[in-house]
Amino acid sequence: MAIKVRIPTPLRKLTNGSDEVFAEGRNIGEIINDLEKSFPGLKERICEGDGKLRRFVNIYLNDEDIRFKKNLETELKENDELSIIPAIAGGSI
Repeated sequence: MAIKVRIPTPLRKLTNGSDEVFAEGRNIGEIINDLEKSFPGLKERICEGDGKLRRFVNIYLNDEDIRFKKNLETELKENDELSIIPAIAGGSI
C-alpha cells in the first residue's frame, strides 16, 4: 500500500523538489527502505548507520511521534500519512 510522506525543505533536493512523495511498506522501516530505493541518500539523512532513527529527526504518523509508538516497527494502514521533521535548535533568549 502506498503511504504519503511529507518531505521537509532540507531533504527536497533528494526528492527532485517534491514536498510529498509516496512509498510502499507495512511499517515505517519498510517505508524508509522504499524511499531509499526511489531517492538514494535519503535514508542516511534520517537514519544512523545501524538503521535507527537519527536523534535530531522526528517522524510523525498522522501527527503522532513514532517514538511514542513502536518507532520504526510502527505498523501502517491505508490512508496513513508520515511527516519527516528535522529538529530545530539554536537561538537565544
